[in-house]
Amino acid sequence: MALRGYGACILCRRAFEVKTALRGMSTAAKTQPDFLNGEPHRKHPGVTNLKTLRLPEKLEAAARSIIQRAQIRSMNEKTQYLTNFLWSRKRSIEDSALRQKALDLQREFWSKAADKYKGKDVDEEALGERIQEKVLNELRRTTYHWRQLKYDEEMAVVYMAARLAGGYAAVRRALHEIKKRDESFAAESLLDFGSGLGTAAWASHSCWPDSLKEMICVDRAGPMNALAERLLKGDDEKGEPHFKHVYFRQFLPVSPKVQFDLVVSAFTLSELPKEANREDVVFTLWRKTSGYLVLVENGTKEGHQILMEARDVLLNKQEKEVYDSRPASVFAPCPHELTCPKLARNPIIPCNFNQRYHTLSLPGQVPHLTEKFSYVILSRGGPKGPAGNLDSGLDWARLIAPVQPRTRHVHCRMCCSDGRLQHVVVTPGKHGRDIYRCARNSEWGDQIPMIHNQTDDDVHSDSETTDEEKS
Repeated sequence: MALRGYGACILCRRAFEVKTALRGMSTAAKTQPDFLNGEPHRKHPGVTNLKTLRLPEKLEAAARSIIQRAQIRSMNEKTQYLTNFLWSRKRSIEDSALRQKALDLQREFWSKAADKYKGKDVDEEALGERIQEKVLNELRRTTYHWRQLKYDEEMAVVYMAARLAGGYAAVRRALHEIKKRDESFAAESLLDFGSGLGTAAWASHSCWPDSLKEMICVDRAGPMNALAERLLKGDDEKGEPHFKHVYFRQFLPVSPKVQFDLVVSAFTLSELPKEANREDVVFTLWRKTSGYLVLVENGTKEGHQILMEARDVLLNKQEKEVYDSRPASVFAPCPHELTCPKLARNPIIPCNFNQRYHTLSLPGQVPHLTEKFSYVILSRGGPKGPAGNLDSGLDWARLIAPVQPRTRHVHCRMCCSDGRLQHVVVTPGKHGRDIYRCARNSEWGDQIPMIHNQTDDDVHSDSETTDEEKS
């Protein structure tokens, strides 16, 4: 009896071991943990977020010195006004759209006049003049009046106090994605269009200090170039630049055949008045790109739509003269090259991301703020995966809202490679332990590996709007 019981125990133990092994094989097959490359889940290849960023020490010291010397009256009020103005900035209305709006208003007013004066004798010429005046007044009242910003010496310093740290944080975060995902890329040359205070040069130098040999900063505002050079020299006219081979220009290099490994344009396309102007500039910048083109704008609806215009131009339109036949591929943040699904939502919600940063800590400033920005990175040649090589068994999606961890499941709102927005409830049972732990350790803006099973109840189209998106 004892032997029989002992044999039964052995059989039970073996059955348990076989069941455990099968479960482990199933999970391994489902999650394909090789994508971790031996890294812990909190450092999986899709993690591109940065902790709270601080300006380079020498840049911060120079900025504070310049602001203290300037002694601008009502500095806090002026920086706040400029910040609000830039954040609320919209695109100038196109002439065709303005004409169509005028025609629609004219039809509407004539229709109301016809109902009002039906059966009455009316001086149509006088009525027409009144309607014309009414249309013009309505256009003046409802049309956004775009105006060009002009920077003198004082305005440039105010801009520095308002935007230096936040602008640097956004550009640095975008460039970090290239550095993290394409380890073979080492920029030797940089072109920064609309360089302003030279933040892209500082951010690029932070990423590739040993390889960068030439940095061209182009800004048509002379006071901005002068201030950027002062920052580079530590607010010392006779001082040596903190890093060399930085050249400030007011115009782009003339030759269309001159290319740069890295081309950046941050918060500049929104300063161009018309869509045609932006399209010309985007094509010009792309011709000068041999590696990556990085475009950054405010994380508003306007900023996002400006970037999507530029993205669609490079993906779908043909240049008049082609100097480099390698096509454009979307590197980030989109996991696809289809139309942005957020543009199809009503109301339109911008695709944006957050980067926390240390401010200049000037009087009246809080020590930390969060920069909300939108960006798009395009590369020459084929697309690249989160670690340079996309795991063929996994689908990498971009998190477009904060992850919401719950007990034994995680809510993830993401943009997927099929061009759709999805709300996925990630669980260890359905998606595997590795993907589940990666999801719990990811943040808004990261990529996460995902195996989609459209029959699962935990995957569905995302029609909800998060609090972060509403803000």
